[in-house]
Amino acid sequence: MAIFRAFKAFRPAQRNQALIPALPYDVMSSEEARQMVRGNSLSFLHVDRAEIDLPLGADKYSDEVYQKAKENLEALENTGAMIQDKTPCLYIYRQIMNGRVQVGIVGCASIDDYLNNVIKKHEKTLAKKEKDRINHVHTTNANTGPIFLTYRKNASINMTVSLWMNEREPVYNFEADGVLQTVWVIDDIETINRLTSLFKEVQALYIADGHHRCASAVRVGQMRREENPDYTGDEEFNYFLAVAFPDDELEIMDYNRVVKDLNGLSADEFLSRVFEKFEIKKEEAPYHPIEKHTFGMYLDKEWYSLKAKKSIINENDPVARLDVSILQENLLDPILGIRDPKNDSRIDFIGGIRGLTELERRAKTDMKLAFSMYPTTTDDLIAIADAGQIMPPKSTWFEPKLLSGLFVHHLSD
Repeated sequence: MAIFRAFKAFRPAQRNQALIPALPYDVMSSEEARQMVRGNSLSFLHVDRAEIDLPLGADKYSDEVYQKAKENLEALENTGAMIQDKTPCLYIYRQIMNGRVQVGIVGCASIDDYLNNVIKKHEKTLAKKEKDRINHVHTTNANTGPIFLTYRKNASINMTVSLWMNEREPVYNFEADGVLQTVWVIDDIETINRLTSLFKEVQALYIADGHHRCASAVRVGQMRREENPDYTGDEEFNYFLAVAFPDDELEIMDYNRVVKDLNGLSADEFLSRVFEKFEIKKEEAPYHPIEKHTFGMYLDKEWYSLKAKKSIINENDPVARLDVSILQENLLDPILGIRDPKNDSRIDFIGGIRGLTELERRAKTDMKLAFSMYPTTTDDLIAIADAGQIMPPKSTWFEPKLLSGLFVHHLSD
């Protein structure tokens, strides 16, 4: 049973709908963020990446940065650039990218559901990244970026959402980074109660993206409980901002790999080693895999297709059967010597949205070879989370990204 409840969001005044929302804090560097906010004092990056308002070289993990984030958020809210709904609401958030539509419900999920594994994870978190967002949430007293959740599709939820969208006008409808962003406010108590009840029938919610933000939001909630031992469970700090999408509407893009060298091997020696585990075929054009357990490889200005031999595929293990695992365990580690892909400087990862030309460019400049991957599926993600296992690093790339600054959830009034 999943808890998903309404809240009184702070959100952009309608006139600012295209000015305030911004990409998530963790998809750009500080320098890129500085460039992105030029000419836009309302950009939410002033909250999520507040170091951009301090001198160059400022420690982005300093108390000064988090205090600046709080100051910038309060300025948006106190000046009327952002408004707050007077009663708790749910929200519909639709994104259309390249003709593909995904429709999520925005509300608050329960920290207890996270702790009790009703909200399931598939990724380990890093203490340093958690600490950063803990400090940010605790200082601003707010969840400023939504957690991206998914759930097994539910016909009744879909019908309720579709009816509201068809009968009501959206409050926002704008384009950002090539994605049409549309938002409806559900302020009818009967509809809110219906959706809340329907989510109680959902057996599990799955974190698609935002593991660090989620873990940090939960930790801050626990800290507030320690500070308030007489808490009732209804306080806002017991919940965190999330957007829940049905699993059949999500698309995971490929997360490709580029490698710096052949680990001392000649090209012929390398190909001979690869042939031990993979069928190899030279391709006349850039190759993107069209089925599981196949890979593209770009080496010395030539494209190859690789197909994993049956002897190395373990279909009974939800992690081992992932293509990222097959490539890691049978090529990257034993042949190229990359044992810890998360920390090895000889490998880099490129989101599929950048295309095969980016793989070619990197292999011709600072890298030696590239691998194009078949995307991990939502079913893969759910199977691994259900099994209580962890995905290998850089297994999933979600597009479009959820914007920050469309909805802000305060942990207390």
